[in-house]
Amino acid sequence: QIPVGTEIKGMNILGLVMFALVLGVALKKLGPEGEDLIRFFNSFNEATMVLVTWIMWYVPIGIMFLVGSKIVEMEDIVLLVTSLGKYIFASILGHVIHGGIILPLIYFAATRQNPYQHPGALCFISSCSISSSATLPSMIKCIEENNKVDKRIS
Repeated sequence: QIPVGTEIKGMNILGLVMFALVLGVALKKLGPEGEDLIRFFNSFNEATMVLVTWIMWYVPIGIMFLVGSKIVEMEDIVLLVTSLGKYIFASILGHVIHGGIILPLIYFAATRQNPYQHPGALCFISSCSISSSATLPSMIKCIEENNKVDKRIS
């Protein structure tokens, strides 16, 4: 059975992106009349970034209590600690390899510049690989402050 367009579950992201682009162009074309709505969306964006930043700061506390409750329920803590230690070691090693070798190589291949001389180079290249919207405020701050990218672009 071949699904028809209306039977597919999920959000129409392409339609949403196209609507946002067309609305942005239309508001810019309006000139001074569209500035109020543009300022509203900018303010709404700033408020959303503040909320996401708060969530990023308080979620680890909730996760700590969730994990703590599961640890208390476990019978073999030694097995947990050794398994968790191996996982943490593998995770840190992967981050060091990715951030210290792979990302600088990508930056060097793209720009032919030393990635360790430019303070925001690794921050910029790592922003291209961010997949979580929860890290958006820190990525935008990093791009704007370290790389001096215009706020409209970031």
